[in-house]
Parts: sequence; C-alpha cells; structure tokens
Amino acid sequence: MSQPAPAAALALDDLLTQPRPALGVFVPAGLHGLSAQRRILDALADHGADLLEIGIPHAAPALDGPVITAAYRQALRRGTTMADVTQVVEHAALRAPVVVMSYWSTVQQHGPEALAAACAAAGASGIMVVDLPAEDADAWHRTAAAAGLTTPRLVPRDLPDTHLRRLAGQASGWLYAPAATARTGYRGPLDTPSLAEFTRRLRAASALPVVSGVGISSPRLAAVVAPHVDAVVIGTPIVRALTATPAQVPSLVAEFADALHTSNAGAHHV
Repeated sequence: MSQPAPAAALALDDLLTQPRPALGVFVPAGLHGLSAQRRILDALADHGADLLEIGIPHAAPALDGPVITAAYRQALRRGTTMADVTQVVEHAALRAPVVVMSYWSTVQQHGPEALAAACAAAGASGIMVVDLPAEDADAWHRTAAAAGLTTPRLVPRDLPDTHLRRLAGQASGWLYAPAATARTGYRGPLDTPSLAEFTRRLRAASALPVVSGVGISSPRLAAVVAPHVDAVVIGTPIVRALTATPAQVPSLVAEFADALHTSNAGAHHV
C-alpha cells in the first residue's frame, strides 16, 4: 500500500491545480545573512510569490547565466553550508510551498539520502536536480519519494516523445518546460508558438503540471507564457535586483504577480 503524500507535497499539488497559474520566485540560499534572507522571503510572499525555489549555491552552475552564477559564488564566498540552506528552506516553507534547486554534483557531495532527508525535514515539497543524469534518475526518484519529496524534472525542448514519456515517469510534482533554450538570464524574444507546442506534448505524455521559467525576463513575457502553463518562475530579474537594488524587489514581484492575474490564463489547463 502506498503511503499518503506529505502535507508539503499536497500543498504544492493544490497550488499547481488552481485555475490561474502560480508565480514562482527563485532565490539562491546564502546570498545574504539569515535574518536578511528571512525578510526577503517574507517580502516575496507578501507581494505575490505563490511558490519559492531555493537554490543550493554551486561554484560552476552550467545551466545558469552570469547573474545567478555570480550570486551563487557570492554565497559560497560567504561560507554558506547545507545547514544554512536548510534554515532558509525552513523559513521559506512557513510562507509558501518550497522546491529546492540543485545540481547533481551537490546531491552526490552530500549523499542523496542525506540531502533528501535534510530538505524534507526543513519542510521542502521537492527537489529539482536541473542536470540529473538519465542513468541516475530512477534511483533518485525512489530516494526522494522515500523522504516524502517530489522530483520535478527539467525537460529539454528537443526530447523525442518516447524519451519524454520515460522522463515523465521518473518525475513528480511538475515538468519544467524552459521558455527559452538558453541559460538562465536570457533577455531576448521568446518563441511562444514553439513553447505552446512543447507544453502540449508534455500534457499529452503526462498528467503532471507544467511549469516554465528561463527567459521570462519581464512581466509582459510572464503574461505571454502564463496561458500555456500552471506556473511561471522568475529568477534572474529578482536576483539582479537583490544584488543591485534590493528595495525594488517587492514592487518587482508585485508587477509579475499582477501580470499573471490579468493575463488570459484560464487556458492553461485546457
């Protein structure tokens, strides 16, 4: 008999099945001291963030652009540890569902079982390993599930349908459809028709919610993407503001939230 899903995972599922798309906000753990980071998380939640992604700092984040890479390295220079990360997750989970973002080498460094247990104990809903190797996916999915965590998966745009179905079977929580095929921080135009077709392929292969991020650099683009997905995640615009003009972060999050609320988002479950 399967065990009931933990409350954190249920909260994530409830959020992603609402009629309107949710707003997710990414922040790297350790960019500021714990007290300051708690105030930042509170401000994000108070101004429209429905979901919080907490990034574990990594020295060489291959899928991230210069803004998030610099933020991660700053966090590492501050001496951020996994204990610091879990404290951030613990506070964030008081305000919204939390998904931890990690690279696979970090999971290996700390040990899959230990990392999953620590994140679950802190209140996380799941862990998304952005560069999860295919050969490790089944074992990671089982390990995370045993800890009560979902395992969202990033899905490459060019993945054939047969491989897509296998990947979806190794995922839980959501499937992540990048809005751009570049690294995080991309600020160019988005190929919305291509993204729309990709999300249709994902929905045909799986009943999991579809979440999009990468390249959603403005509230206008968030409104364009919103009708096709169950959540929009913003990262670089927020991290850029946190490192340059922190006082602007609450109003910036509110602008993205307003864009989702006023977009023609009702089609995203169709």
